[in-house]
Amino acid sequence: MKVPQHLGIIIDGNRRWARKRNLSSFLGHRKGFENVRKIARYAFKTGVKYLTIFAFSTENWKRDKKEVDYLMKLLKNAFSKKYVEELMENEVKVNFIGQIKRLPKELQQKIKEVEDLTKKNEKYVFNIALSYGGRADIVEAVKKIIKKRIDVEKIDEELFSKFLWTKGMPDPDLVIRTGGEQRISNFLIWQMAYSELYFSKKFWPEFSKEDLDEAFLDYAKRQRRFGR
Repeated sequence: MKVPQHLGIIIDGNRRWARKRNLSSFLGHRKGFENVRKIARYAFKTGVKYLTIFAFSTENWKRDKKEVDYLMKLLKNAFSKKYVEELMENEVKVNFIGQIKRLPKELQQKIKEVEDLTKKNEKYVFNIALSYGGRADIVEAVKKIIKKRIDVEKIDEELFSKFLWTKGMPDPDLVIRTGGEQRISNFLIWQMAYSELYFSKKFWPEFSKEDLDEAFLDYAKRQRRFGR
């Protein structure tokens, strides 16, 4: 089966999954993070080389403080010693992309530890978009270019891409969004110029390996012309 080299996933529906079951939204987020691990393992197993998960957006900071605080703690605890060992065994490099300096200091330290431990792994790349926004990504790239005083005549798409948080990586071939919504919500808006889009009605905690297979089967049927 043809699978994308770079897969992006907009995880959506944690809270609605919980409400449907009369559960706390916190439990929905916990189930969602557990599913990230499961789907990431399976995606790499099927042949995906790069996986980018939209975990927390720049807009998510506007949510209730208790929910945001819980998410920050959940993220900090997500990369347990056991899970990091699993990443090392499978040669997975972990990158956190986004406005990392906005995150709590303890989470920033955890991020640095995980990135340092996995930086030499080359088989797979696992990007976690955290405090991420596509517009913020572009604005930060512009600022970096200005600071470097690069000649305007030298600025093209290839150079610009080198200043994005995803520098050195191919653009996503396929982007999946769960939860039934059909929008990209400020995710990789530069990088997704020619990405294939797939929308699933399943809430993220219930999105399964079989659902990922269905998305890949749909992707395999498409003809990618890149505007040609």
